[in-house]
Amino acid sequence: MAPPSLTPYVTPHILHKSYAQNIDDPVMHSLIDTQITYFSQAGFDMDKITLKRNAPPALLYEDAIRNEGAIISSSGALINFSGKKTGRSPKDKRIVYEETSKDEIWWGSVNIKMDEHTFEINRERAIDYLNTRDNVYVFDGYAGWDPKYRIKVRVICARAYHALFMNNMLIRPTEEELENFGEPDFIIYNAGQFPANRFTKGMSSTTSVEINFKRMEMVILGTEYAGEMKKGVFSVMHYLQPVRFGQLSLHSSANVGIENGDVTLFFGLSGTGKTTLSADPRRLLIGDDEHVWSDTGVFNIEGGCYAKCVGLSREKEPEIFDAIRFGSVLENVVYHPVTREPDYEDVSITENTRCSYPIEYIPNAQIPCVVNRQPSNIIMLTCDAFGVLPPVSKLTPEQASYHFLAGYTSKTPGTEDGVLEPIPTFSTCYSAPFIVLPPGRYAEMLADRMSRHNVDCWLINTGWTGGKYGSGRRCPLKVTRAIVDAVHSGALKNATYETFPVFGLQIPTALEGVPRELLNPALAWRDSGAFEREVRKLAGMFQKAFALYEQDVDEKVRLAGPQL
Repeated sequence: MAPPSLTPYVTPHILHKSYAQNIDDPVMHSLIDTQITYFSQAGFDMDKITLKRNAPPALLYEDAIRNEGAIISSSGALINFSGKKTGRSPKDKRIVYEETSKDEIWWGSVNIKMDEHTFEINRERAIDYLNTRDNVYVFDGYAGWDPKYRIKVRVICARAYHALFMNNMLIRPTEEELENFGEPDFIIYNAGQFPANRFTKGMSSTTSVEINFKRMEMVILGTEYAGEMKKGVFSVMHYLQPVRFGQLSLHSSANVGIENGDVTLFFGLSGTGKTTLSADPRRLLIGDDEHVWSDTGVFNIEGGCYAKCVGLSREKEPEIFDAIRFGSVLENVVYHPVTREPDYEDVSITENTRCSYPIEYIPNAQIPCVVNRQPSNIIMLTCDAFGVLPPVSKLTPEQASYHFLAGYTSKTPGTEDGVLEPIPTFSTCYSAPFIVLPPGRYAEMLADRMSRHNVDCWLINTGWTGGKYGSGRRCPLKVTRAIVDAVHSGALKNATYETFPVFGLQIPTALEGVPRELLNPALAWRDSGAFEREVRKLAGMFQKAFALYEQDVDEKVRLAGPQL
């Protein structure tokens, strides 16, 4: 039933011709009318749909509960579900092959070509679907906290939970900034509830995640996993920052010391500990996943965090646990049907349970999320499923370049669709699914910045010890935290080192809070023969993976890897 009067419900956030007629303020009426005209020209049927732009979280809660089966958790967070897809679909990612960007893109299995005509078909398919919805949601926000390098992003979607998710993940504009937002630099059309036509040229399934750099648009079909939007924005920044601005975009978390103001970058893929380890009560959080290392310092690309929830507890990760409150989105998390308490141990839906929340929900967040100071330390995180890499190694500049290009880790369950157990993988620049330019371009920029600013680099293994996956155990979080603390205190820099054979890594012989048998993984294995076999097996995998880059690096970098 319609409300008795529309007037109390009309706000600048709701765009519909019948609503606009109830606005008495001529300035506000003109603003809304201009926006209705814009969306009409973009192909949206404003006579049929109600478009809600930058709606407040409370309104999005109401719509998600009413229309999408969402519920409110006992802590106040919104719990919702992404349907069949509970992780990213990297095999369905496409980049449009067009004249403005074709010579810049790293074409291949990561960036698969799509022709412009197919993109137009999918774009029209997405808009046609959105025009069948009663409510369409728009969020306008920024990517990048430094005003010199930020871009304006517009998200258009059919699910309230998706709008709330991007309200958390992008940088939220002030009312004045929203009023003067103007034309966006990049638009996401998310019609994920509607499948792509897999018989269309260039399509391989009913899922399609595609970016067109000439149009500066992204289209999503056939997946409702919210993380596709977040990573789409990151891919665009991974292209624009080096190409347009000459700055280095990185898949990393970052924090800054409260007392010394020292900045640390944490590299690593999902599941390696970037979010967990960068949330430190003794340091200010710049961001948990995506950053730019600029000529003047470091800034976060995002306005929020996207943390894994499996096994979450206040005892282990208090900052993240307490950030799950009103405004946060719990994605695919099982809950008690009566108390509405989330069960973070239950992985019956997916291992990849997630929470999205604004970064200001972390009490020690650095707001604004930009620091005009160069990094002092880089920590490269890996999750070694073979259980042979040391928990910490000090890298030479050549080893830093080698391991950055190699990007070894293990995909952990749930981070991608179909991953059910750890799979050893090499993801160049620790971000292969998201990078757009050839890896060497990012590596050269990283080596140049590390050299100019005398940055120390550490390889930290958060994976298995005492055996490989299935027989060993995951390195305890408290041990990894002690290692990171030693990086920041300078204890590791002043430690005594020994050489880890085959890989040539320098590992400390002693470190407070870390047992000796963990520092040198050979001591943690009961079967020394099995350990040696796994070391050589992993070394061979490194050599095979790095062969892709051997022709593009100096001999010193090539020799910085494992030697058999």
